[in-house]
Amino acid sequence: MSQLQYSNPLITRYASNEMSHIWSAQKKHSTWRKLWIALAECEKQLGLDITDEQINELKAHVEDIDFAAAARYEKKLRHDVMAHVHAYGDQCPSAKGIIHLGATSCYVTDNSELIEIKESLLLVRRRLIQLIDQLGQFAYQYKDLPCLGFTHLQPAQPTTVGKRACLWLQDLVLDLEEVEHRLSTLRFRGVKGTTGTQATFLSLFDGDHEKVEALDRLVTEKMGFKEAYPITGQTYSRKIDSQVLDVLGGIGQTAHKAGTDIRILQHKKEIEEPFEKDQIGSSAMAYKRNPMRSERMCALSRFAMNLGGNADDTMATQWMERTLDDSANRRLSLPLAFLAIDAVLIIYRNICTGLVVYPKVIEKHLNEELPFMATEEILMAAVRAGGDRQDLHELIRVHSQAAAQQVKEHGKANDLIERLKKEKAFAKVDLESTLDARKYIGRAPEQVVRFIESTVKPIRQKYKDQLGVDAEELKV
Repeated sequence: MSQLQYSNPLITRYASNEMSHIWSAQKKHSTWRKLWIALAECEKQLGLDITDEQINELKAHVEDIDFAAAARYEKKLRHDVMAHVHAYGDQCPSAKGIIHLGATSCYVTDNSELIEIKESLLLVRRRLIQLIDQLGQFAYQYKDLPCLGFTHLQPAQPTTVGKRACLWLQDLVLDLEEVEHRLSTLRFRGVKGTTGTQATFLSLFDGDHEKVEALDRLVTEKMGFKEAYPITGQTYSRKIDSQVLDVLGGIGQTAHKAGTDIRILQHKKEIEEPFEKDQIGSSAMAYKRNPMRSERMCALSRFAMNLGGNADDTMATQWMERTLDDSANRRLSLPLAFLAIDAVLIIYRNICTGLVVYPKVIEKHLNEELPFMATEEILMAAVRAGGDRQDLHELIRVHSQAAAQQVKEHGKANDLIERLKKEKAFAKVDLESTLDARKYIGRAPEQVVRFIESTVKPIRQKYKDQLGVDAEELKV
């Protein structure tokens, strides 16, 4: 492409060649030709005057599309489908008269888009499965490494690094379930005619309703779908696009949340995303190690999340059987949403293959807050030793506030335990033992093990043929 023209970064920098190909002009228009062949084959099978020679001629020119000729025709005709009908007809003179027989433009445009959506969802599913497997390994590895928990982004009861990763994992599993649901319910537009009434096909088959229904069924099956939508207008319902982009936006939400968590943890120097040997973090500050992958993942996720509104608006404004103001929007929103989420999942997996954990920093941050976390344990131990609960509570409250003042106002270490050691009321309490972080992580390690066994392992088993593929290298 000329450097004087805008090029889409999703193609040049972020998304995979595989996803880009699904939405390419070559893929789209060769699929149109396959649809025209399927229509002709099934019409012949049901008795229309179409020859094997005509069909073979069509098959011989599925991939060698003359885009220049199509562009010339479109400039003249102002209609992209008819431009390609004519360009195909020039290559197949004996079959020219039966191309697109009885069909409306949406026969090729809508059906090809449903095929693209299906193939794209299958690729997204594969990426989700590989990511779940990768992140599951990380979660299990760090299932019992205590770390400071946060609510309101303020220090809270400790959890483990692995348990926190399972929060990210569970969101991915929910996304996978949604993708699987969309794949299982996605149908074909089929052969429905100009306003969805099949009137033209009924005329072609001399009023034979059974043959019209058979044509719809045969073409649907030939193009790899089990069912077609029983009711359409000129187009399949744009509700489908809205539902699909909603799933993609949901994946964006999941990745954005995890990416933000990783960015915060990298700020705290507890966990870092991969950083290459020669990578430059800042053009000015040579020491910097910026979470650029997580930042990029959040940026692209945000883009994908906001594309969903296009599909919602398009669905809401489809007048009667169809209005063409959906076309230009869908040419952008559908492929861009898939390309963005493809890139997001590649980046997310790339991050997970090289996450670096710093246990000593995690321990340091935990120890700074642990005396406060231990106060309830200390209180109960002192009560069991014979102390008055209310008096003990007041002592802990006063010393906790004083210790917090030392930390906040003077930058000193948390000295709560040293303060309590000087109180006779806590003389019988082993205060040092209360600072074992493992006392406060509850069932976090067991929850990780159970989640991996009950949820992640079945996914690995169900899709074992899709595992073991190396994470794709990022384009930047």
